[in-house]
Amino acid sequence: MKTKVNLTGDKGRISAILQRPKLAEGQKCPLVILMHGFMSNKALQPLKGIAKALEVEGIASLRFDFDGHGRSEGRFQDMTVLTEIADAKAVWAYAESLDFVSKIALLGHSQGGVVAGMLAGELGASEVAALVQLSPAAVLKDDALSGVLMGKHYDPSNPPETLSVLFHKVGRGYFKVARTLPIYETSAKYDGPVCLIHGTDDRIVPYRYSEQYDAVYKDSVLHLLEGENHILSRQRGKVIVLSVEFLKDKLS
Repeated sequence: MKTKVNLTGDKGRISAILQRPKLAEGQKCPLVILMHGFMSNKALQPLKGIAKALEVEGIASLRFDFDGHGRSEGRFQDMTVLTEIADAKAVWAYAESLDFVSKIALLGHSQGGVVAGMLAGELGASEVAALVQLSPAAVLKDDALSGVLMGKHYDPSNPPETLSVLFHKVGRGYFKVARTLPIYETSAKYDGPVCLIHGTDDRIVPYRYSEQYDAVYKDSVLHLLEGENHILSRQRGKVIVLSVEFLKDKLS
């Protein structure tokens, strides 16, 4: 059962898809908020496959486009990690308002994994039942400090107003925010269960960034997939199984 949902965020309309199993009247189920990565959207893998697998297991999901991505409003060049956290909070508030939802977990891929981790740290384990981070892109802070983004170089002490990357314009605010983000410090405040999945052949975000997440969390498991890339396309079935089995266990 899929329903298109339009929510209101700081940058305008947030486009989302609510996917849920069939429930008897008055029955409740857990829900997982799914967050895509930089320059991605809610319709792409692995989120689409994870949403389908969750539904089969009786778990609802809510996947959405961050501002400036997909079908959501806002300009891409105005996007920062902080605007994405604000979007995620708006989606969280909507999920909390659903009367059939019993527990809420977070799952994010790449930059969405950074957002999911920081949001979990802000909300705490009393609110977030579980967290899954797929190829979490904590490298974005180091990249901003060194002045590089996806092969493009710039002066980190004076970022350009916009930087063109793969048909997108990344704004100065993105770089300035990324330089000062307390990524691990905020994420480490979450003491609930965490599942980290990262490929050893990730050329965009080296897997040592997931190893660092694993070191700061109190209750985490790290799966390093040999030969897997950043978008987790080579062992997608395994990624889906690991994610869904973890969530099924922690949300039961």
